[in-house]
Amino acid sequence: MASVNFRLRSNANKNVAIKVYLSFGRNNLIELNTGFTINPKDWSDKTNLPKQNTDENKKLFNSLKKLSSYIFDNLNEDLSKSVLIDKFWLQSQIDKCFERVEKTDSGLLKNHIQYIIDNANTRKVSGRSKIGISESRVKGYETFKKVIEDYEKNALKKQIHFLDINKTFVDKFTNWLINKKNYSKNYAGKQIDNLKTVCLDAEKTEIQINPYVKQMQGFTETNEERFIVTLSFEELEKIRTSDKITNEAHVNARKWILIGCEIGQRGGDLLNITKDNIRYKGGRMYLDLIQQKTKKSVTIGIINPHIIDILENEFPYKVSSQKLNEHIKKVCELAEINEIVEGKKLNPNAKKENPESMRKIRDFYPKWELVTSHSFRRSFATNYYKKIPTAVLIGITGHSKESLFLDYINKSEDKDANADLFMQFYEQLNKDKAPELKVVKNGTNN
Repeated sequence: MASVNFRLRSNANKNVAIKVYLSFGRNNLIELNTGFTINPKDWSDKTNLPKQNTDENKKLFNSLKKLSSYIFDNLNEDLSKSVLIDKFWLQSQIDKCFERVEKTDSGLLKNHIQYIIDNANTRKVSGRSKIGISESRVKGYETFKKVIEDYEKNALKKQIHFLDINKTFVDKFTNWLINKKNYSKNYAGKQIDNLKTVCLDAEKTEIQINPYVKQMQGFTETNEERFIVTLSFEELEKIRTSDKITNEAHVNARKWILIGCEIGQRGGDLLNITKDNIRYKGGRMYLDLIQQKTKKSVTIGIINPHIIDILENEFPYKVSSQKLNEHIKKVCELAEINEIVEGKKLNPNAKKENPESMRKIRDFYPKWELVTSHSFRRSFATNYYKKIPTAVLIGITGHSKESLFLDYINKSEDKDANADLFMQFYEQLNKDKAPELKVVKNGTNN
């Protein structure tokens, strides 16, 4: 049976700290300072509470009784939810009972998010010798902060402290993201990842966090829920040869489509390439670049004659990602990439002033309506999968391991295909070798 008691740890003739200790279950004992002090001569060893001999001691007596009741009420509730009860939990009960958490202190979640944003250019990035996080990551933190402020204002009606972030909090936050805000599972899972990242970062700066944080896990859509839009080799040929694509902006976008589906890079990396990224060795063309997101150095061999011709003689001019996404849809429409496929598209009636309307609607659409610059990298990976060794493809796309690459193209590992590919390469290696004739003795002297 649980019990809450108070005691002094000193009999000095001066004010000493009042301790609260919580006992529950076998060998479960937690003790912390209450934040109150008292002279031992005013303490009752019989009641383990202050003597009520002065107005100040009466007030202190009532405060400790209030704390005892507060701890009991929340202990029963949290035990029923399997919340971890430890010193961090007890400290949060003390702080909440007496409203000691400063609303502007570093222990508030959104304040630490802002701290990360404000110090982005001097932050050490794990696994890298350089300092400073990318502009896109900073924007990610800014967006995450807006999500948290929205949740505080419209759902919780209070500010979030790191000690509040327990299993119950995460479950409710996840429910709000998916069922109230209608965010996709991928987007909601990313916010949970962000939450864990910020909490762990706060802990490094000696801010107390709830121990549950280390058990938190983000999530993504299942393969059945994901819709991957790619352009096949046949569709790319239709785009390349279409005589309906005559507008200058559309011709330029067509070049970016063809290059993008052949080099397998993210949209931002694609649009940043110039002729300076091209080099030649032994009469062959190579494209060297450093990926913005991963900082990986990547080299792509260019062998498709149409792509070589574009890069050497008709290099496309740079446009914004937004403009490119507008133009490539028109290019694909003109090239009659109109197969009806299932996917998600932004609500056509969405209004920027109404964030709730800015959601993608799952339905069946002509493929050209769903193609974006991100389709290029997926098309490269999908089109060449099982035709080129996966390790080679990963070296070009920049994925850190095969499982992530397969998730990216929504494929499961095909062990037979791997074996077939091995045999194919083995046969290729040995096709020009002359067969060897072996003489086998029969064990006689004849």
